[in-house]
Amino acid sequence: MRKNLLRAMLIAFAAPLFVHAQEEKLDLPMIEKFKKEGLQNSKVMEIAFQLTDVSGPRLMNSTGFNRAANYAKKQLSDWKLNNASIEPFGEFGKGWELEKSYAAMTAPYYKPFIAIPKAWTSGTGGLKQAEVILISAKDSMEMEKYRGKLAGKIILMDRNEVYKQSFKPDATRNTEEQLQKLADAKPQERSSGRDTANASRRREQMAAFRVNAALTNQLKAMAARENALGFLSMSPRGHDGTLFVQGGGGYKGTDPENMLDIMLALEEYMPMVRMLKAGIPVKMEVEVKSKFLTADLKGYNVIAEIKGTDKSLRDEVVMLGGHLDSWHGSTGATDNAAGCAIMMEAVRILQETGVKPRRTIRIALWGGEEQGLHGSRNYVKNNFADPATMEVKPAHENLSAYFNLDNGTGKIRGIYLQGNEAARPLFSKWFEPFYEMGAKTVTIDNTGSTDHVAFDAVGLPGFQFIQDDIEYFTRTHHTNMDSYDHLVEEDLKQSAVMMASIIYHATQRDQKLPRKEMQKPATSVRP
Repeated sequence: MRKNLLRAMLIAFAAPLFVHAQEEKLDLPMIEKFKKEGLQNSKVMEIAFQLTDVSGPRLMNSTGFNRAANYAKKQLSDWKLNNASIEPFGEFGKGWELEKSYAAMTAPYYKPFIAIPKAWTSGTGGLKQAEVILISAKDSMEMEKYRGKLAGKIILMDRNEVYKQSFKPDATRNTEEQLQKLADAKPQERSSGRDTANASRRREQMAAFRVNAALTNQLKAMAARENALGFLSMSPRGHDGTLFVQGGGGYKGTDPENMLDIMLALEEYMPMVRMLKAGIPVKMEVEVKSKFLTADLKGYNVIAEIKGTDKSLRDEVVMLGGHLDSWHGSTGATDNAAGCAIMMEAVRILQETGVKPRRTIRIALWGGEEQGLHGSRNYVKNNFADPATMEVKPAHENLSAYFNLDNGTGKIRGIYLQGNEAARPLFSKWFEPFYEMGAKTVTIDNTGSTDHVAFDAVGLPGFQFIQDDIEYFTRTHHTNMDSYDHLVEEDLKQSAVMMASIIYHATQRDQKLPRKEMQKPATSVRP
């Protein structure tokens, strides 16, 4: 009897570890292989270098985006992934590139500016000298007093921003208290009275935004008719040399060209406001050269696969991805070359360690995320289901899960379940070998504004990970500072190893990941 007991104990110790909840397995020897390959032989920084420094800014449909897409396709093919392709998802619109940018104040004294034109805005047609005109108007009636005064001018909207010193660090990591609060979250908390109050404030903010947008559109129409030179803009978050710069108008093939709009930092915008209010004339010289790319208006994703080997499961798919496009102020390192590099490194690790997945593993590097999740939403609509009707296609049944990474360079600390409580035991078990790396939090909470939303919207398990912010929202997200230099190598390595393990265990389990109840059809779906 003792001999049989000893034998049973040895078998239990040697076999993959089982958990009583749903009999989840951990392949510990394979995880050790992932850690060794991903930590000792990592290629994640080389991938990030190619996507950022080498490719340049990756605004959708720009030359930089195309360079990155072609690099990714070739690299995935070189790693022996199957069916690597740059796949069209439908019409996107015009590409745009900045070829030259110079802006300086010349009166009452000379001062060069840190300045970046917004995407999809026009150039100046050479070096121009111009007066700056301050526009102070609360409604359309007040706007009329500027009619006939805008020709050749650079337009500055009246603002009342005051720089506020911050005594908090730019770079932060999630504290144990913050992570515990996420772990303790309950589904009903999302509809609490506090959330209702927040929703009311958001509605008020949106109402004010619509009023301001209407005035801005009226001014832009007037400026275009009168041949103004362009606009100056400022984000209240843009200070200390950091510019938060995005798009300056429509990019569809049929959209007209947008007037020049240049983003400045608070410290360069507000002095001009104050001087003009004091009656001191302000002049600038500006030269901007931009190029619109209209030969191909389609949008593209990069797709590749590791084919499944189980005859009964190989048609099922586990997906991972991040968005390849970026804004143009820098090279989009944390948003989202980091996520793409991690996902590419994860599939490299899987290939290098000789994994034979039961299900097919599919990596997707999305295009057009920054303008509204176009790449992932169109991919989901083309392949799985239309959220407007909830009519599903055959492939809908075969997708086990989609895993997304798009919150900067910070390492993975946990995962958002998107309300999918049935998936909690899986992730709780899968995270166990990574507690020492700081990843253990599983929260019922939702998170939005990135590509997993497209999958979740049609009833497919789509997940985004909890990451340390580092400098994401203070310094790099959509800014001129989002460069390779702001990546944290050890964090990228940790995330890639974890991703390889999660993808592996998702593809090896007997059942697909559990799903939530399908939502009702929606006429519009927002991130």
